[in-house]
Amino acid sequence: MMPSYVPILILGGVAVGFAVFTLFVSQLLGRARPNPQKDAAYECGIPAIGTARERFPIKFYLVCMLFILFDVDAAFLYPWALIFRQLGLYGLVEMAVFVFLLGGGFVYAWKAGALDW
Repeated sequence: MMPSYVPILILGGVAVGFAVFTLFVSQLLGRARPNPQKDAAYECGIPAIGTARERFPIKFYLVCMLFILFDVDAAFLYPWALIFRQLGLYGLVEMAVFVFLLGGGFVYAWKAGALDW
């Protein structure tokens, strides 16, 4: 193993150890003790009738995924725009391919009806 990866492995081990430790302490100290007073309806003082669960249209999830996709792409385009002059023609071609692939994904989502309401 390369010695340059040792700090990354140590950091990963500390992160996993911290996560396991906090979950253990939470389970140990935060035992749930339900009682009728805690389970009573709080909002408006009126007991709930039926279920509060409602089916959520899948279109919202599609729009959310498209937003995340293009938001991440904007995060890649911004640093590229800052060092555009230093990259030269190679950087321009590379980013043109990237934007072309993004445009293809957008056209596919559009044609598939992901943006139709």
